[in-house]
Amino acid sequence: QVDGDGHSSTVTKGRLAGFGGAPNMGHDPRGRRHATPAWIDMRVTGNTDTDTYLARGKKLVVQMVETYQEGGKPTFVKTLDAVDVAKKSGMDLAPIMIYGDDVTHLLTEEGIAYLYKARSLEERRDMIAAVAGVTEIGLSQDPKKTQKLRQEGLVVFPEDLGIRRTDATRELLAAKNIADLVTWSDGLYEPPAKFRSW
Repeated sequence: QVDGDGHSSTVTKGRLAGFGGAPNMGHDPRGRRHATPAWIDMRVTGNTDTDTYLARGKKLVVQMVETYQEGGKPTFVKTLDAVDVAKKSGMDLAPIMIYGDDVTHLLTEEGIAYLYKARSLEERRDMIAAVAGVTEIGLSQDPKKTQKLRQEGLVVFPEDLGIRRTDATRELLAAKNIADLVTWSDGLYEPPAKFRSW
């Protein structure tokens, strides 16, 4: 699940999956001795030369989700089930996989929100709603604000990138099935039995 602030958790009602295992997300160092191109690309620079040199980069974290899950359950929700799980089980904190302010890009079938460019929490929420589809979060978006976000390049839809939605089919995928993945990995990938269909 993902909430309106971009926090996500794999813990839902009736399902306690692992959490906190997102690679390299278990720490939050603010200092940096060296800068990588990806880290630098995530910074929003100021108006002066000094601001540019002091602007902090950010770890690239792309959250990719479909707006609805199997069984018609919305991925985007007002409140994560993880909050209720924390309350009922006496946890100090909800089992969050990735906090929203760590996410730089949110990608759904509706479009991409460049969250690292958000200038305020309200704008960030508007960006998330813009790509949340017909979920409760998505239906709360203001079409005029979404259009403005698109004009400013903060949110892009497929058509903004020259992609026709009707062209997005499985035929465009490099791997057509699990067997292709096994072949390309020279047998290193051993899929679970439920994915073996050959």
